[in-house]
Amino acid sequence: MILRNSLLRQSRLTSQSLSRTLARKSLSTSRGEEQGGVRSTDVEAANEESAFTAAEAYTNFKHFKSTTGKLGSTIAPHYQPYVLVNHPPSPQNITLELLLASGAHLGHLTSLWNPSNARYIHGIRDGIHILSLEIIAAHLRRAAKVVEGIARNGGTIIFLGTRDGQARCVVQAARLAGGFHVFDWWVPGTITNAQKTLEYGLVVEKDMRDRVVSEKPVADANPIRPDLVVCFSPLEDKVALHECALAGVPTIGIIDTDVDPTRVTYPIPCNDDSLRAVQLVAGILGRAGQAGREARIRAAEMTASH
Repeated sequence: MILRNSLLRQSRLTSQSLSRTLARKSLSTSRGEEQGGVRSTDVEAANEESAFTAAEAYTNFKHFKSTTGKLGSTIAPHYQPYVLVNHPPSPQNITLELLLASGAHLGHLTSLWNPSNARYIHGIRDGIHILSLEIIAAHLRRAAKVVEGIARNGGTIIFLGTRDGQARCVVQAARLAGGFHVFDWWVPGTITNAQKTLEYGLVVEKDMRDRVVSEKPVADANPIRPDLVVCFSPLEDKVALHECALAGVPTIGIIDTDVDPTRVTYPIPCNDDSLRAVQLVAGILGRAGQAGREARIRAAEMTASH
């Protein structure tokens, strides 16, 4: 009996202590909510008082921009498509940085290389051949001098590029150099069988100032053989390069690490898969032809004036 009474007494005490603890917690929670409500209303009122008007906010923004707007880094220069086509650099502006940015140094896998291109290769990176930028710049300058010399002497230049995306740069290069362009496909026999392939074409006579002399097309004239063919897609235009070799027409071509450099007369070791690199090469050669053409026109005008 004594033990039972003591147990009952302890259970009553614990129940009373638990009820008191719960009552205290509920009271503190209600007080905290009341205080939190007061604090939240105070903060909202303070925010309403310190809020700026639209004019004040704009004035503060302009002041912040004028004081700290010039801080930080600037993202420049960056690549803009077709800038190399519309405003190509001249041969004097060839730099290693420009060639590196265009990806002209990237070749093909080492398993696809042509051993004849060993003299153009700088090294290997991740299983890909890397072309030497110095060699690319030297061969590009040499090709530009060839184009400029032929344009200065009134020669006929054909720019050939039949890969997807090359049409715009091929047309622009031909327009600058005063030459002709082929960007769709090369008709077999255009050079070796020109009598039949171009028998319905018209031949006109021009002077050294690129002015048409004959009012009517020249009758019974033989098709004009080009003095230079610039090829930007040598793998796709093997037939054109073979015809030029048979007819003795000099050629300039972009030669990647998987292309035989002996197919062209003046090779330019370069990445032919990079449209940006092809646009750079085409623009530089077009500028070179433009410089030679303008020099020829100036010389003809001076001769005519005297």
